Amino acid sequence: MSQVWTHIPILAPEIAALLLTNPVGVYVDGTLGLGGHTKFFLDRLAPQARIFGFDKDEEALAMAKERVADARLTAVHASYTQAGEVLRQNGFDGADGALFDLGLSSYQLDNPARGFSLLRDGPLDMRFDLSASLTAESIVNEWGLADLERIITQYGEDRNAHAIAMGIMAARRQGPIKTTFALKNIVEQIVRGRGKIHPATQTFQALRIAVNDELGSVERVINSLQSIIKPGGRAAVLTFHSLEDRLVKLRFKEMAAGGAWKLVNKHVIAPSYQEVRANSRSRSAKLRVIERL
Repeated sequence: MSQVWTHIPILAPEIAALLLTNPVGVYVDGTLGLGGHTKFFLDRLAPQARIFGFDKDEEALAMAKERVADARLTAVHASYTQAGEVLRQNGFDGADGALFDLGLSSYQLDNPARGFSLLRDGPLDMRFDLSASLTAESIVNEWGLADLERIITQYGEDRNAHAIAMGIMAARRQGPIKTTFALKNIVEQIVRGRGKIHPATQTFQALRIAVNDELGSVERVINSLQSIIKPGGRAAVLTFHSLEDRLVKLRFKEMAAGGAWKLVNKHVIAPSYQEVRANSRSRSAKLRVIERL
């Protein structure tokens, strides 16, 4: 029997209330994932509405189409940074709303073959787009000390970055580091003691961000919101770590100060205690919404 992947869309009612301002409108789901948010939105939209769902992960895209099973969804194998171009190719001058969920889908986290989780042994992959050439394995085994230390410092915000990078360099001299557990064990030997999170968590985050150029993608999509959102439309961004949230917060403030946009929520929206109890993966989520004037 094939694996049944579960997926609970985070802050779905809150996002729908803020984003779905036009029941017959055109919307973008920037990270379709397994289709949780899109399905929730379509249940609240009119038959004439359209959603363009983007994902770089072809496997997730296929599952989302099957799960949503709605002709109002157009699933696109592309980065959300291409949303404006795809809308125009389909005859739309912009979207009434767009959601950019920057988290991993449950399918990606729970599938050991994808290499995202340090809880399951699998290949050191971490690519959202399996056609991309750069993997976590190639970074760990081929990048120099300075670059390893840089990404663990910048993207993992780990004060042990130098020691971890040195440990990786030493370990790979004995043979290539190919699996998630191999890397986890290297970091465990370097960083003794356990805090609230596993000592390798920040290294895994850093590698995932580097492999997929996540912060670059966020910066590019915010810079291109003018081409995605039509006047009166809104963009919602759901972040899951401080690097993304700081970037979105700063850029949204700059856009609002410019006069062409306004902040819909001046204070970040976080999941309720009840939602976190029901879905622990929502605990670090933060939602920010901006409207084009």
